Amino acid sequence: MTKFMHTSSPIGSMFFTVRLQDPKSSLLVDQVDVLRQAIRVCRKSMPFEIAAAVILPARLHMIWILPRSDIDCAGRWRIIKSTFSRHCPKPDSSDLTLSMIKRREKGIWQRSFWQHDIRDQADYDLHEHLIIHAPVSEGLVTRPGDWALSSLHTRGLGRAMQKRHVPPPAFLRQTADALF
Repeated sequence: MTKFMHTSSPIGSMFFTVRLQDPKSSLLVDQVDVLRQAIRVCRKSMPFEIAAAVILPARLHMIWILPRSDIDCAGRWRIIKSTFSRHCPKPDSSDLTLSMIKRREKGIWQRSFWQHDIRDQADYDLHEHLIIHAPVSEGLVTRPGDWALSSLHTRGLGRAMQKRHVPPPAFLRQTADALF
């Protein structure tokens, strides 16, 4: 398996986009409880805070705050993706390639994920804005507040980004627990 080495953000916040193999699928919203449980399983073995998140039908965006001593994002996503895949209905196996069969993949997730290290407050605000407005950009709703699977509903807007050396405040823990 290819290992990607990502540099760690000096503030410990990272933005992610993770996609399903089928961009027309609605599996993430159909199986949102399975996704939430997969994230809980991962957070028990490899803790992290979720500062902001949105679950769309075929992709999700998140901002994570990682512990200083553990920046293994790929390991966390591996746990989330595999746990989710084990507990979801199997997709049509005729769509699987030989490579996917060799890797014992179900064809649910794209193999990679997109990661961006948050540089500063302006960068955090930009990515939080992307998360909040993603359902509108996808044409799912006309206002961000109309999409239920967003951290917009569990925290106030305009919160300051938390640096790694500062323990996450209660509102961040509440955000993660409320959405996931």
